[in-house]
Amino acid sequence: MSQFVLHKGNTRGHANHGWLDAHHSFSFAGYYHPERMNFGVLRVLNDDRIDGGKGFGAHPHDNMEIITIPLEGALAHKDSLGTASVIQHGDIQVMSAGTGVSHSEFNANEDRAVKLLQIWLFPNKKNVSPRYDQLTLNVDERHNHFQQILSPNADDAGVWIHQDAWFSLGKFDKDFESTYQIKKAGNGVYAFVISGEVTIDGQILGQRDALGIWETDSISFKANTADAEVLLMDVPMSL
Repeated sequence: MSQFVLHKGNTRGHANHGWLDAHHSFSFAGYYHPERMNFGVLRVLNDDRIDGGKGFGAHPHDNMEIITIPLEGALAHKDSLGTASVIQHGDIQVMSAGTGVSHSEFNANEDRAVKLLQIWLFPNKKNVSPRYDQLTLNVDERHNHFQQILSPNADDAGVWIHQDAWFSLGKFDKDFESTYQIKKAGNGVYAFVISGEVTIDGQILGQRDALGIWETDSISFKANTADAEVLLMDVPMSL
């Protein structure tokens, strides 16, 4: 029998700093909830809106796999590895912090907000050499299909990380139905609805709702509205 946890969008942690409007699916910064520390190796899922020209100055990370997915606008990134880049909708960015890296993130535009998801996963190897990568994806490939955007394998679709995790993004027509097969025994799936309404394993989820499912090998999916967009995070449940 599968197990699940439902996180409605309006129950997330929320911090509005003026220039930054952030929602936290799991305990982060000033938001602490003892039952929302992580979902398996998924430690952070932040849903951020950053005003034009604003952002985070240089700050350090270590021993974490950090994934950034822009939803609207553009984000400028600089880090201690010498990287200077801009990512926008359709891109995915990954940073393996490993032994330690510092980076800054700023809205690349002065006149409009940038919206993004930033996700942290515990790695399966500690103290690796820090690395940075980004990839521009073909968003047409996620129409009525879960497009793989991240995996453990450098030669597979999407970016790769130091963890047995697979991420997929899909955008669906109304009434589209599918089944997602979990990639590795012992993994669970944390499904996050970016927009629209869907039904996953019998649970109706609206915009920014999330459902974590484990102790199963597949999940059923149906889009209840047009242009329903969903991120699936297939992750180990054991730290």
